[in-house]
Amino acid sequence: MEKKKTTIVLFSGDYDKAMAAYIIANGAAAYDHEVTIFHTFWGINALRKQAPVNVQKGFLEKMFAKMMPRGAEKLGLSKMQMLGMGPKMIKHVMKKHNALTLTQLVEMAQEQGIKLITCTMTMDLLGLKEEELLDGIKYAGVAAYLADAEQGNVNLFI
Repeated sequence: MEKKKTTIVLFSGDYDKAMAAYIIANGAAAYDHEVTIFHTFWGINALRKQAPVNVQKGFLEKMFAKMMPRGAEKLGLSKMQMLGMGPKMIKHVMKKHNALTLTQLVEMAQEQGIKLITCTMTMDLLGLKEEELLDGIKYAGVAAYLADAEQGNVNLFI
Protein backbone atom coordinates (compact mmCIF):
# COMPACT_ATOMS: atom_id res chain seq x y z
CA MET A 1 0.00 0.00 0.00
CA GLU A 2 1.31 3.42 -0.95
CA LYS A 3 1.91 5.95 1.80
CA LYS A 4 -0.66 8.73 2.10
CA LYS A 5 0.63 12.26 1.51
CA THR A 6 -0.26 15.47 3.29
CA THR A 7 0.89 18.89 2.12
CA ILE A 8 0.49 22.20 3.91
CA VAL A 9 1.19 25.70 2.64
CA LEU A 10 2.08 27.82 5.66
CA PHE A 11 1.45 31.35 4.46
CA SER A 12 0.54 32.90 7.81
CA GLY A 13 3.05 34.33 10.25
CA ASP A 14 0.60 34.07 13.16
CA TYR A 15 1.69 31.91 16.10
CA ASP A 16 -1.68 30.18 16.50
CA LYS A 17 -2.00 29.39 12.79
CA ALA A 18 1.58 28.08 12.59
CA MET A 19 0.85 25.95 15.69
CA ALA A 20 -2.20 24.49 13.95
CA ALA A 21 -0.15 23.70 10.82
CA TYR A 22 2.55 21.94 12.85
CA ILE A 23 0.07 20.05 15.04
CA ILE A 24 -1.68 18.74 11.92
CA ALA A 25 1.65 17.94 10.23
CA ASN A 26 3.01 16.05 13.23
CA GLY A 27 -0.28 14.21 13.63
CA ALA A 28 -0.29 13.20 9.97
CA ALA A 29 3.32 11.99 10.23
CA ALA A 30 2.38 9.96 13.32
CA TYR A 31 -0.32 8.32 11.15
CA ASP A 32 2.41 7.41 8.68
CA HIS A 33 1.69 10.12 6.11
CA GLU A 34 4.51 11.60 4.07
CA VAL A 35 4.24 15.29 5.02
CA THR A 36 5.46 18.48 3.35
CA ILE A 37 5.11 21.99 4.79
CA PHE A 38 5.80 24.69 2.21
CA HIS A 39 6.64 27.95 4.03
CA THR A 40 5.96 31.08 2.03
CA PHE A 41 5.71 34.79 2.78
CA TRP A 42 5.11 35.37 6.50
CA GLY A 43 5.13 31.64 7.26
CA ILE A 44 8.89 31.63 6.67
CA ASN A 45 9.37 33.52 9.95
CA ALA A 46 8.55 30.30 11.85
CA LEU A 47 11.85 28.94 10.47
CA ARG A 48 14.04 31.95 11.20
CA LYS A 49 16.83 31.50 13.71
CA GLN A 50 16.19 33.47 16.90
CA ALA A 51 19.74 34.82 17.13
CA PRO A 52 20.78 37.47 14.62
CA VAL A 53 23.02 36.22 11.80
CA ASN A 54 25.57 38.52 10.23
CA VAL A 55 24.92 38.46 6.46
CA GLN A 56 25.41 41.04 3.74
CA LYS A 57 22.17 42.83 2.88
CA GLY A 58 21.00 45.92 1.12
CA PHE A 59 18.99 48.67 2.86
CA LEU A 60 15.51 47.28 2.07
CA GLU A 61 16.55 43.74 3.01
CA LYS A 62 17.82 45.04 6.37
CA MET A 63 14.53 46.86 6.96
CA PHE A 64 12.49 43.70 6.26
CA ALA A 65 14.76 41.73 8.58
CA LYS A 66 14.16 44.22 11.40
CA MET A 67 10.38 44.35 10.91
CA MET A 68 9.79 40.59 10.71
CA PRO A 69 9.73 38.39 13.81
CA ARG A 70 12.89 36.37 14.33
CA GLY A 71 11.93 32.78 15.10
CA ALA A 72 8.85 30.80 15.99
CA GLU A 73 8.41 32.16 19.51
CA LYS A 74 8.37 35.77 18.29
CA LEU A 75 5.31 35.35 16.06
CA GLY A 76 2.21 37.29 17.07
CA LEU A 77 -1.32 35.95 17.43
CA SER A 78 -3.99 36.31 14.75
CA LYS A 79 -6.47 37.61 17.36
CA MET A 80 -6.18 39.15 20.84
CA GLN A 81 -2.68 40.56 20.34
CA MET A 82 -3.40 43.11 23.12
CA LEU A 83 -0.09 45.00 22.84
CA GLY A 84 1.90 41.79 23.21
CA MET A 85 -0.02 40.44 26.20
CA GLY A 86 -2.02 37.92 24.14
CA PRO A 87 1.02 35.82 23.14
CA LYS A 88 2.32 35.87 26.72
CA MET A 89 -1.06 34.71 28.04
CA ILE A 90 -1.47 31.89 25.51
CA LYS A 91 2.09 30.67 26.16
CA HIS A 92 1.38 30.70 29.90
CA VAL A 93 -1.78 28.61 29.39
CA MET A 94 0.11 26.24 27.07
CA LYS A 95 2.84 25.75 29.67
CA LYS A 96 0.23 25.15 32.39
CA HIS A 97 -1.31 22.39 30.26
CA ASN A 98 2.10 20.94 29.24
CA ALA A 99 1.44 21.73 25.56
CA LEU A 100 4.40 21.82 23.20
CA THR A 101 5.62 25.22 22.00
CA LEU A 102 5.82 26.03 18.31
CA THR A 103 9.62 25.66 18.49
CA GLN A 104 9.20 22.16 19.95
CA LEU A 105 6.65 21.27 17.26
CA VAL A 106 9.09 22.39 14.54
CA GLU A 107 11.81 20.23 16.13
CA MET A 108 9.40 17.29 16.34
CA ALA A 109 8.54 17.75 12.66
CA GLN A 110 12.23 17.58 11.76
CA GLU A 111 12.68 14.45 13.90
CA GLN A 112 9.72 12.78 12.16
CA GLY A 113 11.18 13.49 8.72
CA ILE A 114 8.55 16.05 7.72
CA LYS A 115 9.81 17.91 4.65
CA LEU A 116 10.14 21.58 5.62
CA ILE A 117 10.48 23.65 2.47
CA THR A 118 11.11 27.38 2.24
CA CYS A 119 9.95 29.26 -0.84
CA THR A 120 13.03 30.63 -2.60
CA MET A 121 11.08 33.35 -4.41
CA THR A 122 9.78 34.68 -1.09
CA MET A 123 13.29 34.52 0.37
CA ASP A 124 14.49 36.70 -2.50
CA LEU A 125 11.59 39.15 -2.09
CA LEU A 126 12.09 39.50 1.68
CA GLY A 127 15.87 39.48 1.47
CA LEU A 128 16.33 36.36 3.60
CA LYS A 129 19.46 34.23 3.32
CA GLU A 130 19.80 30.48 4.03
CA GLU A 131 22.12 31.25 6.97
CA GLU A 132 19.24 33.05 8.73
CA LEU A 133 17.00 29.99 8.69
CA LEU A 134 17.08 26.76 10.69
CA ASP A 135 19.43 23.98 9.67
CA GLY A 136 18.04 20.95 7.88
CA ILE A 137 15.31 22.64 5.84
CA LYS A 138 14.96 22.50 2.08
CA TYR A 139 14.76 25.38 -0.39
CA ALA A 140 12.57 25.20 -3.48
CA GLY A 141 10.09 27.03 -5.65
CA VAL A 142 6.39 26.52 -6.07
CA ALA A 143 6.90 23.76 -8.65
CA ALA A 144 8.42 21.51 -5.95
CA TYR A 145 5.41 22.10 -3.71
CA LEU A 146 2.98 21.45 -6.55
CA ALA A 147 4.73 18.15 -7.35
CA ASP A 148 4.09 17.02 -3.74
CA ALA A 149 0.56 18.48 -3.62
CA GLU A 150 -0.44 16.81 -6.87
CA GLN A 151 -0.02 13.43 -5.17
CA GLY A 152 -1.43 14.62 -1.85
CA ASN A 153 -4.40 13.02 -0.14
CA VAL A 154 -4.73 16.09 2.11
CA ASN A 155 -3.72 19.59 0.95
CA LEU A 156 -4.11 22.53 3.33
CA PHE A 157 -3.49 26.26 3.08
CA ILE A 158 -2.91 27.96 6.44
